[in-house]
Amino acid sequence: MDEFEEGKAKFCELVRGIESTVEVVIPTTPSNGRFLISLTKEGNRKFIMVPEDDILDLPSEEDILSKTTAMLQEAIAEL
Repeated sequence: MDEFEEGKAKFCELVRGIESTVEVVIPTTPSNGRFLISLTKEGNRKFIMVPEDDILDLPSEEDILSKTTAMLQEAIAEL
């Protein structure tokens, strides 16, 4: 598994850990170094921008993991 796939899997794992009913769509390529990620729950959708480096480093960097978790908790609460 490459770095992107590992990061993507970790991101989806974080979302499921916060709210298992949220659907996640992560594009295959970033735009301007960022991924525009879609979070959907019960017909409500929210888009979040996540830097490419954060996705790649998510499985191995504790500070990025905690920053991303906090961002996801906030975004999912708004759904």
